[in-house]
Amino acid sequence: MPIYTYKARTVGGESQTGEMTASTEADVVGQLRRRRLVVVSVKEKPKDLNFSIGGRRIKTKDLVLFTRQFATMINAGLPLVQSLDILANQQPNKKAAEKIAAVLSDVESGSTLADAMGRHKDFFSEIYVNMVTAGEAGGILDVILLRLAEYLEAAEKLKRKVRGAMFYPLTVLGFSGLAIAALLIFVIPTFAGFFQDANVPMPLLTRFVMGLSDFLLAWWWALVAGIIGVGWLIRTYRKTPAGRLTTDRLLLRIPVLGGVLRKSAIARFSRTLGTLVQSGVPILDGLEITARTSGNRVVEEAVMKSRASIAGGETIAEPLKRSDVFPPMVVQMINVGEQTGGLDDMLSKIADFYDDEVDSSVSALTSIMEPVMIVFLGGIVGVMVIAMYLPIFDIIKTVE
Repeated sequence: MPIYTYKARTVGGESQTGEMTASTEADVVGQLRRRRLVVVSVKEKPKDLNFSIGGRRIKTKDLVLFTRQFATMINAGLPLVQSLDILANQQPNKKAAEKIAAVLSDVESGSTLADAMGRHKDFFSEIYVNMVTAGEAGGILDVILLRLAEYLEAAEKLKRKVRGAMFYPLTVLGFSGLAIAALLIFVIPTFAGFFQDANVPMPLLTRFVMGLSDFLLAWWWALVAGIIGVGWLIRTYRKTPAGRLTTDRLLLRIPVLGGVLRKSAIARFSRTLGTLVQSGVPILDGLEITARTSGNRVVEEAVMKSRASIAGGETIAEPLKRSDVFPPMVVQMINVGEQTGGLDDMLSKIADFYDDEVDSSVSALTSIMEPVMIVFLGGIVGVMVIAMYLPIFDIIKTVE
């Protein structure tokens, strides 16, 4: 999600600035108002193309490595400041080392670890900071850090699966489009010139394919510009709250791929909320963080309705049921978890189940896409071949 910089004032008139990760600018404004701040300005932070020092950007594995090493040192009884100093000096990623050194400086100045990490949202996410806050308050920082490392690894694994599920069909479609374009640009014009020299009548199918070839040769630049323009319009529309909601809802309705996205959203929701609840983060804060990190606006709205439901003294399960995003099994398991006091365990089981479901769905998508694209591409090429050979048959008959 994008990072926004904001300027705001407290009720007493004190100026505040900071950064926040959110889906849209409206989300940032809403969060600041809930903190009773008067919003002055909110701007999306430009992406830093030179994000790394020495050519390496911070990756999830860098954060996981730091978290596991930090947990080991705290568990061994090393002081907090000494642990951070060691980790800052031995980090292979210089950008990560820079962030850890900044956290160390803030801690030495009297800040809590969570507050120091909260000043670097591009490295320590809101989930991370809230769990560290709970770990500091409960005196179980080492346990929380290990739990965080496991969560980050599971979340990154899920993200790679979803990317693979979306990348594969797009790649196949792209190569298919290039193959068809190559035939229309380089092969069909050769046949067209031959038929014109032979002065033979051409069937409708042949004229249609030749017309496509002529159009592509004459207007390829307009086609490319149109594709880029449509892509830009979709991207711009998705930046609006209504556009994000509409496109996310459409994505969930795509056959097969929509199922993968739905299952991954459920797995992400369950694992995030389960990890937060298990770590001692209050349920209302946990639901708000989970909603903002869900990656899908439809799921985000459903989770925020659940948060409002709990704030009003009701259960989590009922609003999730009304959303039509979460299957009945998930809703029932959450309901049982609420009633028995084992919500965190139930959410972990749901996350594990849907992680396996995403694996199965990605495999199914791959197995379906291969024959479909082979048949599609073979059919297109076959039509072009037939279209080019029909006039040749007429020429042969004329010669006979």
